[in-house]
Amino acid sequence: MERGLILLVAALMAYAALGVQGTAHLSFANNTQVNITRAVCRASTLCVETPVDCDPTGNNSCLFASVVASIPVAPNGTKLSIQLSGASEGYIALGLTAKASVGTTMLFICAQNSSNNGTFLFQTLQRNNTDAVLTPTETIVTEIRGTVKGNVIQCEFNVPNVNATRTRTSLDTTFSILIGTGTFNGTVGPFNISRDSGPLNLADPTSSATTTAPTGSSGAVHPQG
Repeated sequence: MERGLILLVAALMAYAALGVQGTAHLSFANNTQVNITRAVCRASTLCVETPVDCDPTGNNSCLFASVVASIPVAPNGTKLSIQLSGASEGYIALGLTAKASVGTTMLFICAQNSSNNGTFLFQTLQRNNTDAVLTPTETIVTEIRGTVKGNVIQCEFNVPNVNATRTRTSLDTTFSILIGTGTFNGTVGPFNISRDSGPLNLADPTSSATTTAPTGSSGAVHPQG
């Protein structure tokens, strides 16, 4: 019993030292190094940013996200490798939704925790697209790493088994990407959307907003278990 308590305390201290917080559905990378650039946008990564075409390298006013989708395999869906960079005194966030006006958005938040010396914090939530209410969720996310330098927050993470349809025998990688910011004072404030990409095929780094969502889409994003 005593040995178990010692191991538990040691694990909590390790998380505190890394400046990250999470629960069982979140796993963090062994290092916190983050390297975010738009150098490979439209070549191997799909990028969404505001202002348009801004470069996160040395530009604190650039809110930037990039997504790389693995080859989707039924029934597991696709793995998304995501980078996010921007300035906020609270949090920056990326949302994935099949239809931004209805259903729900799967939201990933990278924050600086003002109650813990501005250390990096990661959280997953679900946003109701009708009333904008945020609800904590336990979406599985792996290889999380993040940094906070002043008000600039940068993070990288992977989201496995993502599918825009409820049907496990079919796959859909068409989503709208939402990027934005919000406040964080121990609790997550409202998500203020800075840009809605419109429907994009995440498996195509050259995808544009001309892609249309499939007929009958519920608007919800579905991680496949």
